[in-house]
Amino acid sequence: MATETVAKPRTSVRVGVQKFGTFLSGMIMPNIGAFIAWGLITALFIEKGWIPVPAIGGFGTNAEGVPNVGLVGPMVNYLLPLLIAYTGGRMVYDVRGGVVGAIATMGVIVGTGIPMFIGAMIMGPLGGWTMKKIDSIWDGRIRPGFEMLVNNFSAGIWGGILTLLGFYALTPVVKAFTAGAGSAVQFLVDNGLLPLTSIFIEPAKVLFLNNAINHGVLTPLGIQQSLEQGKSMLFLLEANPGPGMGILLAYMFFGRGAARASAPGAAIIHFLGGIHEIYFPYVLMKPILILAAIGGGMTGVATLVVTNSGLVAPAAPGSIIAVLAQTARDSYVGVILSVILATTVSFLIASVILRASKNTGEDDLSAATSRMEAMKGKKSSVSSALVGERGEGTVLTRPVQNIVFACDAGMGSSAMGASVLRNKIKAAGFPDIKVTNSAIANLNDIYDVVVTHEDLTERAQPRTSSAMHFSVDNFMNSPRYDEIVELVRSSNTEGTTTEPAAAVQPAAAATAGAAAAHGAHAAEPGAAVEGKGVLLRESVVLNGTATDRDSAIDEAGKLLLDRGAVDVSYVHAMHEREESVSTYMGSFLAIPHGTNDAKEHILHSAVSIIRYPEGIDWGGKQVKFVVGVAGINNEHLHILSSIAKIFTNKAQVAQLEEAGTVEEVLELFGKVNA
Repeated sequence: MATETVAKPRTSVRVGVQKFGTFLSGMIMPNIGAFIAWGLITALFIEKGWIPVPAIGGFGTNAEGVPNVGLVGPMVNYLLPLLIAYTGGRMVYDVRGGVVGAIATMGVIVGTGIPMFIGAMIMGPLGGWTMKKIDSIWDGRIRPGFEMLVNNFSAGIWGGILTLLGFYALTPVVKAFTAGAGSAVQFLVDNGLLPLTSIFIEPAKVLFLNNAINHGVLTPLGIQQSLEQGKSMLFLLEANPGPGMGILLAYMFFGRGAARASAPGAAIIHFLGGIHEIYFPYVLMKPILILAAIGGGMTGVATLVVTNSGLVAPAAPGSIIAVLAQTARDSYVGVILSVILATTVSFLIASVILRASKNTGEDDLSAATSRMEAMKGKKSSVSSALVGERGEGTVLTRPVQNIVFACDAGMGSSAMGASVLRNKIKAAGFPDIKVTNSAIANLNDIYDVVVTHEDLTERAQPRTSSAMHFSVDNFMNSPRYDEIVELVRSSNTEGTTTEPAAAVQPAAAATAGAAAAHGAHAAEPGAAVEGKGVLLRESVVLNGTATDRDSAIDEAGKLLLDRGAVDVSYVHAMHEREESVSTYMGSFLAIPHGTNDAKEHILHSAVSIIRYPEGIDWGGKQVKFVVGVAGINNEHLHILSSIAKIFTNKAQVAQLEEAGTVEEVLELFGKVNA
């Protein structure tokens, strides 16, 4: 079956390396600020720095003749590896994993006596993962009152064991790897072969494999080299903005159509902003341009080798501003020359290729940008600068008649988003366009347009390859909805027609009937189950007590649990769903609900509403209203439709914020149980 094969392309070696690189990057990038701080202190205060200060730079002795420790050594030996280890452990098992990972890393730090970034990137995630597995052994088996004792001692004991393991077992392995990699780099430098690394690095950047190379190898080795020599050219092997800048300049002079028009803006983003992925579509549009990138990269590296220039710390992002900020005191001429010459050579090679080309246009750039996003594994944050926002997928050649809003469970966020979009399309004068909601697992290729949260688009695309795909990050008022409405309007004019008006369902039953069209057993909106309404007075709380997202989900889930609508496994699934994709909808609203697999834990449909007057943080967004959702046979869709209408109306949202009684809240929802 198709559903058994859609995920196979994601298991390719390239995708595996991408994921590994992303994980490594996830440990390094949040701590770049600490690297920059260390780099600035090093550049300023070491013995060869701009302002040598023995007590800070760690050279010379104090008045008692004791060698100065300084800040540079302890920061690079302890602070930076421990930050990386904590971040890696936290990525695997939240704060608890981060703490155990940091404890475990002390073993390899002390055992080696050198900056232990590779050891930190191993022990941090290992500590988090093993602690998670150990906790699962006695999950739910700890007697009440002993939780803190067990949790603290288990973390301490296991962290201590991992520290000893790192000290005795991992230390020699990491030492050998570091020494081997360092010797390999030195061999390349001594024999003038370092520029050849561009043959691998430049194509790897375009394929989004650079994170594994940069953060897995070059940054750790560069830090070690910088500590010993005061600088390292390894930091510029991948971060030099010259090769990409040369390609974009060539498009500015010799490109055509959209590629030429968008190149100046892309050049600014690339060179000053340091977002190198902005030039990748220009290479993918004409793959032979990778020769220009390689030529520029080799020239830049060769310049660094000849002038013996380098940076004191990583330049992230790869902006010329970041590069100059981290340049060693004696390397400004060499580094600037490296960027200029890399740009020049790349420009000359790309210019010859483009002038010999007969075709570069907007369609090529758009297709290349789509290929870039497919290789990256997610939508590019800067691609709109090249081709503008667009519906991901095929170009639609038929009238839009069937739109589906898909999410993981097909129960909460998709129902809400479908309701908002349905109202907009009806208001535009197209009441006969079907707008339904579905779980991604239930999708098939019968739809004209598919709308998903941006984190779920990858999963939906293989199942609906003939549809246009739109990714949104705000379910209540995404600007993509207006694009879809315009698409509906344009595709259903100029002689095309939709289904006859006689086939149009009454508005009150549209949601349920449409849901039934793709496999659901629809019930009348707001139907009662065993005499119970979907929304009851006792399920509305005007002053929630939670202070963060997870406790708010627990609070909303408890109301559903107290109603007898779900069992405790469903509440657990609400947390699982939130970890997968945020249920933040926009307009201060979140609607936590379980995963698709958790529907068997719903006993009857129910909705809970909790207001948090002061607001709580929901993954970086402020939320004041949390709506817990559990639905069987779409009985909850009517209430979600009412909620959607309210939260797209600023005046009604203000009324909800000012409501003094539960009755006022229920009245705003218009007797949803009727």
